[in-house]
Amino acid sequence: MLTVYNCIVHEHDLRLVALAALICGISSFSAINLLRHVDRSTNKNRYAWLMIAATSTGFGIWATHFIAMIAFSPGIPNAYNAELSVLSLAAAVILTAVGMWIATLRGGIDHYLVGGAVLGGGIATMHYTGMAAFEVQGRIVWDQLLVAVSLVAGITLAALSLLVVLRRPSTSGTIVAAVLLTLAICTLHFIAMAAVSIYPDSSIEISKYTVEPMSQAFAAAAVSLVILVLSAAALWIDLRFRRHKVEAERMHGLANAAVEGLIVCDGTRIVSANDSIAALTGIAAGTLNTMLLGDLFGERAASSMVEGQAQEAELRSHDGARIPVELIARSIDYCGKPHNVVAVRDIRERKKAEQEIVRLAHFDPLTGLANRRSFTSRLEAEIAAADRGGKGGNLALLLLDLDRFKEVNDLFGHAAGDTMLQKVAQCASAVLRHGQMLARLGGDEFAIIAPNLPDPQAAGRIAEAVLAAMREENKLSPGGGLVSASIGIALYPLDADEQAALVSHADTALYRAKAEGKDTYRYFEAAMGAEARDRRVLEHDLRQAVARNEFRLVYQPQKEISSGRMIGFEALIRWQHPQRGEVSPAVFIPVAEDSGAILQIGEWVLATACEEAARWKNPLTVAVNVSAVQLHNPNFSRKVHEVLLRSGLAPGRLELEITETALVKDMPRALATLRQVKALGVRVAMDDFGTGYSSLSNLRAFPFDKIKIDGSFIKSVDRNGQVAAIVRAVLGLGRGLGLPVLAEGVETLGELRFLDAEDCEIGQGFYLGRPSPIETFGELTGVTGPAVNDDARQRGGSILMLEPAAALRSI
Repeated sequence: MLTVYNCIVHEHDLRLVALAALICGISSFSAINLLRHVDRSTNKNRYAWLMIAATSTGFGIWATHFIAMIAFSPGIPNAYNAELSVLSLAAAVILTAVGMWIATLRGGIDHYLVGGAVLGGGIATMHYTGMAAFEVQGRIVWDQLLVAVSLVAGITLAALSLLVVLRRPSTSGTIVAAVLLTLAICTLHFIAMAAVSIYPDSSIEISKYTVEPMSQAFAAAAVSLVILVLSAAALWIDLRFRRHKVEAERMHGLANAAVEGLIVCDGTRIVSANDSIAALTGIAAGTLNTMLLGDLFGERAASSMVEGQAQEAELRSHDGARIPVELIARSIDYCGKPHNVVAVRDIRERKKAEQEIVRLAHFDPLTGLANRRSFTSRLEAEIAAADRGGKGGNLALLLLDLDRFKEVNDLFGHAAGDTMLQKVAQCASAVLRHGQMLARLGGDEFAIIAPNLPDPQAAGRIAEAVLAAMREENKLSPGGGLVSASIGIALYPLDADEQAALVSHADTALYRAKAEGKDTYRYFEAAMGAEARDRRVLEHDLRQAVARNEFRLVYQPQKEISSGRMIGFEALIRWQHPQRGEVSPAVFIPVAEDSGAILQIGEWVLATACEEAARWKNPLTVAVNVSAVQLHNPNFSRKVHEVLLRSGLAPGRLELEITETALVKDMPRALATLRQVKALGVRVAMDDFGTGYSSLSNLRAFPFDKIKIDGSFIKSVDRNGQVAAIVRAVLGLGRGLGLPVLAEGVETLGELRFLDAEDCEIGQGFYLGRPSPIETFGELTGVTGPAVNDDARQRGGSILMLEPAAALRSI
């Protein structure tokens, strides 16, 4: 080391030595900063930064060497070989680039040390090549030991420098690494210079093509200027990078606060991705920053993004799965440059919800079958296909309606009803073939579309197979089961040539199957269509009949049997149709109840009868029949109250006749309604007792004021012992309950005498008085009006005699 000291102090200009050391330090600091950028960069940018860093470092090594050489004073003429000088500069730049490339190729101490050693070898190669360029008038002798020491020192310090800066990048690490690199360059140079001994020899001539020391000084100065410029650029780049890093970290922190995935892109290259998108893809954020948008969403989606416009795409996750997402792109300023930020929204749940909505829109949620919408679309498509094909195949439509389904709901609850619907769906689906469709239209109504049948009888075979499957299900059920159905069949184009008519005809056939015993099927027949059309026309006319004043009331007397005293009338409705003439109540009342028109008709009967009775001078009662539809209307008791107030009739003179069939539909509601009516003071009679359910519990539970024995039990009661026993039992029941009993349908003197002998209180029938207009009974009601002669009474009575007794009751 003493030799090195003597070399520096006695053989060098210390001012230039200091300058060389300063330039070496600046270039080393610049090199270390640029090396950090090389390590952080990827792809093409990495090689650009590598060349800049290698150039700065190589120029710094070269400038340090030749400025120090200019400071060296051998005391004899000297010069520099231009070619070797340039070669030394190239060697410094190339070997420095190779060393930095190795050190930053991948993480690891071995790469750091090997890359640093190559960098140290570059310093040594530049120095000794530069010394070879040094020509002097004398002989140069090398101390091999010092040469070896210089090589070891330079390579070791250079390796440590790269290890420090790359293993733990930091400000302090940058400073330490720059100092170590400076020491590597300077130590190698001055130890190597100390290894040189020059012996003057005048016989040795300096080549005339060499460069004078002063010219070499200008070259070194120019290189130093390049170093200063590169160092300043490196410092500016480093400051800018730090500022951008702070801004990027701030924006990345904000992006991580978002629930949605956010990607910042420079063109299609991803420069930043938040944690949400990393979690969504299963790809680390660092890896995402090396990818392109096309790698995640496909080239088509990546290139078709429009700013501010949402578009759907598929995101490729780490395992290759495709995730439906929604992309929205926006332009932002990111680190001083325009970038695009892409919001990535996971829409898997939305897609599931949309699929569920589509499923609910086209399929029944309970049975999983196609619903009415899908059925309509399929039937329309099959009809169109049949028209286009023209192959002559039959298209069958089968409508199924469950038998006694309401009983299942009423007896066992809606859960049992749902189970039954599911069983029906399973049974019917099991027998259908490919291409045939089963749909649930709503409630307990199903439909089967069977295209391309070879003959019309094939539809019947399908229906029989469905019914057989349901019967088998009943056998397997613990309680015997209640699953059965009625099926109506219509064929295209045999029965109808368009969709609505085909459905209507199948529905008509279905009602015929129900009417003829249930658990069977029926084909549509033209006569059925005529009946259905006639029923629809009748229903339409019924809705207009009240407004057209086509209804009228007739009144049938009710008398005490023992005394013959008149106690009241039953109001009965008649319909004089403008084209059909007199329409029997037995015909139009069921139609009115099925269609709901009975509400309007019933209100008219009640109001008209009360207004008529309110005009009678004698306080006779008026009885009005009430249908089940009226009774279960929540506004029924209010309507009765309004009619009584409007007419002025005393509530005790109004009697409402209700059948037991009307009660069982909804007993709690019926009981509540009857109690409200009773609270008004109106009397309630049980009509048609002995038919229907005839439950004794109903007599106890409901607040009845009278029992009416159905006329079917009175007919021939004086000659039929079994009928007489039933009537005696009912009369005894009435006496036991304290309820008066009225016998309907008294048509003979014998029947009347039997009832009188059995203490029946009240009678009603043709023998006691035929239903007639109220004017016929003016002397009984006490209302004076236009004279009504006996001939008119007789004509009215004779006409009414032609109607069967069952048709004379109203609602």
